[in-house]
Amino acid sequence: MTDNPELAPRSALEMLLAGNRRFVAGTPQHPNQDAARRTEVTAAQRPFAVLFGCSDSRLAAEIIFDRGLGDLFVVRTAGHVLGPEVLGSIEYGVSVLDAPLVVVLGHDSCGAVRATQTALEQGVPPIGYVRDVIERVAPSVLTAHAAGRLQEEEILSEHIAHTVDLLLDRSRVLAERTATGGAAVVGLRYNLADGRAQLVATRGPDATLDASRP
Repeated sequence: MTDNPELAPRSALEMLLAGNRRFVAGTPQHPNQDAARRTEVTAAQRPFAVLFGCSDSRLAAEIIFDRGLGDLFVVRTAGHVLGPEVLGSIEYGVSVLDAPLVVVLGHDSCGAVRATQTALEQGVPPIGYVRDVIERVAPSVLTAHAAGRLQEEEILSEHIAHTVDLLLDRSRVLAERTATGGAAVVGLRYNLADGRAQLVATRGPDATLDASRP
């Protein structure tokens, strides 16, 4: 049970990472996934975190964080790129549903990041709306390259942190809620091979936590 209006951002992050550690260890508890929980959340939802992640099929939030129905308010786009509808969805999770934590979830071997690198190197952008995704990832790749961070892991971490900052720059709702201590925005980098989610960026009070601890 996680429907706690007093839940602090740090406590929400601890719950999320505890679930990830269970997933990594192969000892998931599958909380809030039974018929009783289904009935309980029929009338209303009170998620403890907004999860904004990449659309990659290997990034199923409720599985890798060992959570259940009503726990996470999930928004996903390729390369976790931002648009008005994404910002509106995340703001809804925070301002209406009172989630104290917003998580940006990226991962290694991200197709959007790799496609962006290829497009920049070859000077040939993709056609269709994929081009829009590439254009939104490109600033992160260029910033990483300018700083001499050329490894895939470094570029990915830059893109996650950049997305965290964009959320706070573009959303007055998130900026104000974070400034008053009512919410935090963090970035996690997920490793496809071992299933571990590592903390790479934090914005907001009371949210810093070592996500790589055993």
